[in-house]
Amino acid sequence: MSVKFLSVLSRVLIVFVILLNGISSSLADESYKSRIPPLSLYQKMLEANKSSGWVSFRNYDNHQLIYFTALQTLHCQLHEIRYSINTLELNKRFNLVKCNPQLPFSLPPGGGLEDIALRLPIGTAERIAVQVVWGNGTLSEVSIFEPCKDVGDQTCSFPVKVGKVVGSQPQRGTTK
Repeated sequence: MSVKFLSVLSRVLIVFVILLNGISSSLADESYKSRIPPLSLYQKMLEANKSSGWVSFRNYDNHQLIYFTALQTLHCQLHEIRYSINTLELNKRFNLVKCNPQLPFSLPPGGGLEDIALRLPIGTAERIAVQVVWGNGTLSEVSIFEPCKDVGDQTCSFPVKVGKVVGSQPQRGTTK
């Protein structure tokens, strides 16, 4: 075999290895993404959590906390969480944590209170309106929740009203 032939053969083999790596990397990416359950499962979970509250309230350490934990567990299929305090404007956004497709319902380690809750002065929120925007751009209905009465510092919410879908397509900007 000539040196020229071996040189061409080695280049062909290098290209072949690069192509194989690209294909296996692409397959690995698809396998990695496939651990995120379908959107329909997330939507059923949201519906099931409506009566117990998409958010919950707690008075603790001289603050009113509003927990978004139930919604944050859906973060891998959400685009944004819209909310408003004491109005129906839905003019604020609660930041979503980063999705780990290997643990799609888990929150990242090392997160703080700001990843799951708002911290307000006691008595600030008499109610909260909430709507989610799914990853595909569709909107949930608007649900309104109030803090439970006479529960001390326990975490609780009471669904007041569920409304029709309102709002527009996702927009970036206002955050918590």
